[in-house]
Amino acid sequence: MRTQTLCYSIGWDVGGWLCSRNPRSRDALVILDASGRLLGTPWRGNLSQSIQRANCTHEWLAALFELCCLPLPTTPLAVTLAIDTPLGFSDALVRLLNRQGGASQADLQNGDAYLYRYTERYLNGRGLRPLSAVKDMIGSQASKGMHTVACFAPQLLDCGVWSDGVMLTAIEAYPAACRNSAIMDRLLSPFRNTAQEDSEECWLPELGHEDLQDALRCALVGHLFTNHPESLAAPPAEVSPNEGWIWAPEDGLL
Repeated sequence: MRTQTLCYSIGWDVGGWLCSRNPRSRDALVILDASGRLLGTPWRGNLSQSIQRANCTHEWLAALFELCCLPLPTTPLAVTLAIDTPLGFSDALVRLLNRQGGASQADLQNGDAYLYRYTERYLNGRGLRPLSAVKDMIGSQASKGMHTVACFAPQLLDCGVWSDGVMLTAIEAYPAACRNSAIMDRLLSPFRNTAQEDSEECWLPELGHEDLQDALRCALVGHLFTNHPESLAAPPAEVSPNEGWIWAPEDGLL
C-alpha cells in the first residue's frame, strides 16, 4: 500500500540574525495542516542557531516542528515554507556588485533599478509599498532568508519557487499584501475572535503578537500556493528567475 504524503504549510516571519536583541521584531513560525488548520503552538524567538545547527533539510524541518511543539512525521512530507523577507536582489544590483556594469540611464530612475526588484515595482504599481532589502535596511533579514533557502531548498524550480527536490518548497510572501484580500479574510476568520483586525483581543491568544499574525498570513499564502495557486498573482514571463517573486493574493491587489 502506498504511504500517503502529508502536506503542511509553514509561515516564517523573519527577524534579523541578532533579533534576540530586539524584543519588537523576532522570527515567528506558524504551522498549518493540509486543510489550513493550526497545528502545535506558534513560536516566536530567534532561529539563527537552528539554521546554523541543521545539516540538512530534514534536520531543518525537524527543528521548526520541534519549536512549535510538534514531532516531525516519519511518513513522506510535502512542506511549503512561505518566508516574509526578500529572497533575492535586483539583477542590476548583482551586476553592479560583480563589476559587470551599471544600469542604463533609462533604467536607473533615482536608483530604482538597484533598490527594487521587478516584483517590488510590480506591487508598488498595484497599491502596495513593499520594503527594499537595500533601501530599507532589512539586509540582515534578507540574508538570513536567502541563506536558509540556499542551504535547505537550493534548487530553483521556477521564478520565485525553490526546492530541495524531496520534501520542501520555499516561496516568498508579504503579509501586507494580504490585508485587502477577501480570500485571505475568509481563511483568517477561524483564527480571530472578532472582526476587528487591529484589536489585540481579536486574535486567538497564541497569535497575540504581530510577528505571529504575519507568520500566519505567510502560512496561508503557502496553503494557497499548494491548493489554489490560481488565486495568487504569478510572475510575468519577463521577470528574472534570479530576482524571485512575492506571492500575494490577486484579489488584494489594485
